[in-house]
Amino acid sequence: MDEADRQLLRRCRVRLVRELQVASLWDVLLSRQLFTPAMIEDIQHAGSGSRSDQVRQLVIDLETRGSQALPLFISCLEDTDQDVLASFLRMSRQEEKQNPEAVRPLNLRPVVLGPMGLTPEDLREKTGPLKSTPRKLAPVVLGPEQLWPAKLRPEVLRPEVPRPVDNCSDVCAQEISKQNPDLAYALNADPCGHCLIINNVNFCLESRLTARTGSNIDCEKLQRRFRLLHFTVEVKCDLMAKQMVQALVELARRDHSGLDCCVVVVLSHGCQASHRQFPGAVYGTDGCLVSIEKIVNIFNGASCPSLGGKPKLFFIQACGGEQKDHGFEVACASPEDRTSGSDPESDAVLFQEGPGSFDQPDAVSSLPTPSDIFVSYSTFPGFVSWRDTRRGSWYVETLDGVFEQWAHSEDLQTLLLRVANAVSQKGIYKQIPGCFNFLRKKLFFKM
Repeated sequence: MDEADRQLLRRCRVRLVRELQVASLWDVLLSRQLFTPAMIEDIQHAGSGSRSDQVRQLVIDLETRGSQALPLFISCLEDTDQDVLASFLRMSRQEEKQNPEAVRPLNLRPVVLGPMGLTPEDLREKTGPLKSTPRKLAPVVLGPEQLWPAKLRPEVLRPEVPRPVDNCSDVCAQEISKQNPDLAYALNADPCGHCLIINNVNFCLESRLTARTGSNIDCEKLQRRFRLLHFTVEVKCDLMAKQMVQALVELARRDHSGLDCCVVVVLSHGCQASHRQFPGAVYGTDGCLVSIEKIVNIFNGASCPSLGGKPKLFFIQACGGEQKDHGFEVACASPEDRTSGSDPESDAVLFQEGPGSFDQPDAVSSLPTPSDIFVSYSTFPGFVSWRDTRRGSWYVETLDGVFEQWAHSEDLQTLLLRVANAVSQKGIYKQIPGCFNFLRKKLFFKM
């Protein structure tokens, strides 16, 4: 919060203590992400827990909530029909913005604190005009350097909050999301779920598909990454199409009731395929296809009731088709991103409109059938997905790096946006990952 807003709050403190009604504010302050639930609880228990003590602590803490704290607080007042106070603060703020010369530092005269650290203004609010008392009180004189608000209330001992940085509001929003079961999935179990990686590298001669050199590098990275994210990881290599389906069905038939999530990763060749819901198909080592649609539907409610209402994540490293994207010219293409030795393969189909539903009803009847599903594709349908024979695929290499740096603080969709942006800037040919997101909440991995 800038100094002008801070001074305005302090000058209006007496009126706020006298008029502000906090009971209706708590939910709005949370929804606007001004405070976390823990901070709200601290404010509610400030001092004696009375309304006036809560207001005093609210004003003190509001100074630590970033540059937009005061405008957001004014909006909260309007949302709770406290329009008189909202108009008073808004007009006062506008006047100071229009006449900055009138904004002067607070009068830093010594402050004399009475019993319990209360100022004369506080005592007047609680007891009316000050009355003389036979007991002599030794005044406590504070100089300007001691006027940090947290020190003016010795009865509420709380650690000092450092001045906010630019991303404070984002951090607060993430913490609120993680703690709120209505906003984020709970991934509390340890392990939090199963992760199956199907890694097809070597294909039979009849399939006319080349070996996917470099895929083992992808597999090792993902195996390590999901173990660090508290998943039990199982790897199956070089499966024919029927074996792929069998492995997926076996995973779906397990009891997931004590787990919170499930992950499936497919590393293979692919091609375009007709579809109703999810584009694309991947090859078994025998050259036969398994559609992404079928892979996803194996985990619907009828086949896997113990995963009902829980997130099911699918990561597909395969091509979306045979088109090579030359991109379009933009400023600054980094020379080091021009990767050599890549090996393209194809899968998937162009996005089609139309309703599309799962073959079987979801086990949780109160939820939409396609809910709690997230399918991440390495490339846009119809286009090539690039793989370096020495470093692995662009998509998996970037996914692993982004998860390592950001998975402790960001939700899945934000992580995949970072992946898409980084991959889109690589190489002479271009590639853009994408996803089908049918999650109902944010997903933060367990760290």
